[in-house]
Amino acid sequence: MSTPFYVSPQQAMADRAEYARKGIARGRSLVVLQYADGIVFVGENPSRALHKFSEIYDRIGFAAAGKYNEYENLRIGGVRYADLRGYTYDRDDVTARGLANVYAQTLGTIFSSAGEKPYEVELVVAEVGATPDGDQIYRLPHDGSIVDEHGSVAVGGSSEQISSYLDQRHRDGMSLAEALKLAVQALSRDTNGGEREIPAERLEVAVLDRTRPQQRKFKRIVGRQLSRLLEADGAASTPTDAPSDIEEPDGATPAPAKAPSEAPEAPEASETTEPTETTGKPESKAPEGKDSDKPDGKDTGK
Repeated sequence: MSTPFYVSPQQAMADRAEYARKGIARGRSLVVLQYADGIVFVGENPSRALHKFSEIYDRIGFAAAGKYNEYENLRIGGVRYADLRGYTYDRDDVTARGLANVYAQTLGTIFSSAGEKPYEVELVVAEVGATPDGDQIYRLPHDGSIVDEHGSVAVGGSSEQISSYLDQRHRDGMSLAEALKLAVQALSRDTNGGEREIPAERLEVAVLDRTRPQQRKFKRIVGRQLSRLLEADGAASTPTDAPSDIEEPDGATPAPAKAPSEAPEAPEASETTEPTETTGKPESKAPEGKDSDKPDGKDTGK
């Protein structure tokens, strides 16, 4: 009878961690950044149906890198947890910290179990507060640990390189256009230091916007709105981006505002009707009569 092969627990955990990291590295990276009005999620995703970013609850967003079927199961579980807790207690009791704890327990249990393989996923749970100081961002690696992040975080294939790039350039109070451009620049850098172009069609962008009047702060940015933000000139375009992107139908309202300035042109239109006035009542032209009534008076008097 042969002796069973022995593997120490430390070696087994190291092998499982290496297996999960390799699976995550095969996926595309994504970035989560804080900006002046909330939190923005940016990632390269050519698919329009399989989303990396999703809404969990009113002020909570979810981002994941790795195997889609595995983090989709985690997302659905998080939505069920949030709905049940908000219905049972209060909507304010659903927080990113509580959701991160639930995800950490699930990932930790699966990672330490010898009966199944570890999940090849890395998660980010973010919650937008009433002020920038109230924003919360938690990163959850494959082993179930929780990392409290501030400012910016990157997960996925080349997350270490992207994180170092963001740490050097990210600052507080950035506009949405500035944060979006910084995220795209970080994602477009190759491992060898070069840069590649990522078109807007291959980007998936979402925000948790604290300025939205709705209770639900999650919103996807697509189409013309995304193109305008990528083409914006940084801080100079910040005041005009928000109203034109969020309330695009109201962008046509400035056009009628030209009516008062065109009002002086109305008398010109009436002046073109002189032939009708002269043919109808030639003596009723008071302005012309005042200008010429002295010479006419002398002629008629004589």
